Amino acid sequence: MFKPSRIHGIGGFAWVDLRKGQRIIEYIGPKISKAKGLAELKQDNAYIFSLDEAYDIDGSVAWNPARFLNHSCAPNCEAVIVRERIWLYALRRIKAGEELTYNYGLGLGDFEERPCHCGASVCVGFMVDEQYFATVRHRRGQA
Repeated sequence: MFKPSRIHGIGGFAWVDLRKGQRIIEYIGPKISKAKGLAELKQDNAYIFSLDEAYDIDGSVAWNPARFLNHSCAPNCEAVIVRERIWLYALRRIKAGEELTYNYGLGLGDFEERPCHCGASVCVGFMVDEQYFATVRHRRGQA
C-alpha cells in the first residue's frame, strides 16, 4: 500500500508480513540508454535506475509504484537485478504496515545535495551507498 511517509512524500508499506528473501515489487519503466539516463538526471528526474553498463530504467512513469519506496541508511529491502529486471527483496522479516525502504546506492558526487531523513540510528544524513558511510561521517567530522 502507498501512503504518506515520515521519511519523504509517499512511501510503500507492506500489506502483509513478509519473510526474509521474499521478492516484493519490480522497479519498472522504459529501458533507456545511459546517455538518455544522464540527460534525464540533469533534468532532475530522480527515478533513473542503473540497469547495467549500457542501459538505465526510467522509473518516473505513473505505472511504476516502486518509485515510491524511499531510501534508508538501514533498509529492510534491497534491489537485485535478475535477467535485466530490477526486483526489490526483503532483507529481513518485515511486518505488515512497516515502510519498505532500500539504499539507493548513490555515489559521493554532490552528496550534500541529497539529504536523508530516514531517521535510522545509523543514518549519515545523506543518501549515499553504505560503502561511503565512513567517508561521509569523516567529511562531516563525525568519524
